Amino acid sequence: MNDAITIDPEVCNGRPCVRGKRIAVQSVLEFLAAGDSVEEILRSYPVLTRDDVQACLDFASRLMARNYTVVPAA
Repeated sequence: MNDAITIDPEVCNGRPCVRGKRIAVQSVLEFLAAGDSVEEILRSYPVLTRDDVQACLDFASRLMARNYTVVPAA
């Protein structure tokens, strides 16, 4: 998908992270969804770059582009 997003079972229990660091893609997306600006995220996580935040958005967008099947629960 994107070299900036890594999935390693030894890091954050295998959740997608930014460049192997312990910053989950989900966390970045949650900050954005809560209304935080990219600048605020970068101040909170100085190891991140603007490109890293964009990679998180790209990763989420590509996941949503997949086909999903709804299976009724029993």
